[in-house]
Amino acid sequence: MAITKARKQSIVGGYRDLIGRSHGIVLASYIGSSVKDMERLRRKVRETGGEFHVIKNRLVKLALQEAGLGIGPEALRGPTAVGFIEDDPIALTKAMAEFARESEFVRLKGGILDGVAYDGSQMVRIADMPPLPVVRAQLLGVLSAPGSRVAGALASSVRQLVNVVKAYSDKVATAAA
Repeated sequence: MAITKARKQSIVGGYRDLIGRSHGIVLASYIGSSVKDMERLRRKVRETGGEFHVIKNRLVKLALQEAGLGIGPEALRGPTAVGFIEDDPIALTKAMAEFARESEFVRLKGGILDGVAYDGSQMVRIADMPPLPVVRAQLLGVLSAPGSRVAGALASSVRQLVNVVKAYSDKVATAAA
């Protein structure tokens, strides 16, 4: 059944609103997936704070153009599902990439994160990155390492000086007795 022009404009507007609220989108192919598999993927996406929709490529392409974003034509070829990222972009990308690894039918086709378009293989590499708290902890460790080394060196110098003074005082006390 054909969709009226008004309905298409409404759908494009809905996609545009979702894109505007999102930190990015992840596009996936789902050819051959069962409804049960799609529901599992939809649940995983919801758990990360995102939304998951099966889309009409032409309509989402129009919504992306209206939002001032672009993506390669290969990402909008064939049946496409989209994860809209509202909270943590890496968490949703990881969830969809993990599901794609488990499923023989789902594969990442591309995505847009913070206005930058990526192809499917780049999205998989992004999904393999450690989560933001881990990266912050690693960065903090790198930044604090030189300071702790300086503090350790200073502490050992002071400790050696204290040992020399104590040995000298012990020597003087022994000689006086």
